[in-house]
Amino acid sequence: MLYDICHITTYTYRVDVSAARCVLHLLPDSFGRQIVHAASLGIEPKPLERIEATDFFGNRTSHLRLGGPAARHRFESRVQVEVLPAEPRHALLTRPWEEVRHEAREVADLSAEAPAHHLFASRYVPLLDAARDYGLASFTQGRPVLDAAIDLMRRIHDDFVYDPDATDVSTPLDEVADKRHGVCQDFAHWMIACLRGLGVPAAYVSGYLRTKPPPGRPRLVGADATHAWASVWCGDGVGFVDLDPTNALVVGEDHIRLAFGRDYADVAPVDGVIMASAGHSLRVSVDVAPAQPDGIREGRP
Repeated sequence: MLYDICHITTYTYRVDVSAARCVLHLLPDSFGRQIVHAASLGIEPKPLERIEATDFFGNRTSHLRLGGPAARHRFESRVQVEVLPAEPRHALLTRPWEEVRHEAREVADLSAEAPAHHLFASRYVPLLDAARDYGLASFTQGRPVLDAAIDLMRRIHDDFVYDPDATDVSTPLDEVADKRHGVCQDFAHWMIACLRGLGVPAAYVSGYLRTKPPPGRPRLVGADATHAWASVWCGDGVGFVDLDPTNALVVGEDHIRLAFGRDYADVAPVDGVIMASAGHSLRVSVDVAPAQPDGIREGRP
């Protein structure tokens, strides 16, 4: 499937900002089944300094220094990306999760692909006894690791309610667990906490999800949003497998990966500091649609 994606983030300030520095994760890169054909990033006002780089986990980043006075900052990414079909995963043929846990502890590799980076607590994913206990209901003795992880994903989908008003990025994970209300970021973090609590490496993935309108109704431009899911390490030879607890789906052609890390802190679309004396408002618009014949043809592939 070939997609055109437009992602616009606008910060509007109550008073002018005199200066800002930020890091953007707004441009995906090619990997595995995902091929980025074109990508561009527009920034208003034009930054005083812009450095394109790749972070430790291989994500594309844009490091900006912005001057002032500025009443708003606007970031617009436009991407054309192809996602190839995934090979079916035979969950019951993966190794017992206890063996995968042991293997993860023995891996000496510390490269970006190593499972060791996704075993421990991170900023938004503490190791909670409640998460470990919740996960144990799926990870019974000798169960194949991917089969257990898919069961955990489905239980989270059944037990938690999608509610965009229930949490924000600062809501502690134990509070999310108590409320059992939240958004995709919360569900991904909870699943990761469950897996890490059992010693199974799990990572956080940000990206986009193609949405399909009800039959007979038009698709609304801008109705999409950024999305998040978990990625569980299933041992050497299988590697990381992406699972979406918000929708109880093994990730396939409808998911487009933007960035990969330990939790949201590693992959925030916009992160940084501003110099100002008042608050701001934030507006995000995302559109994910099948590519048109005259789609995006600019920027670095």
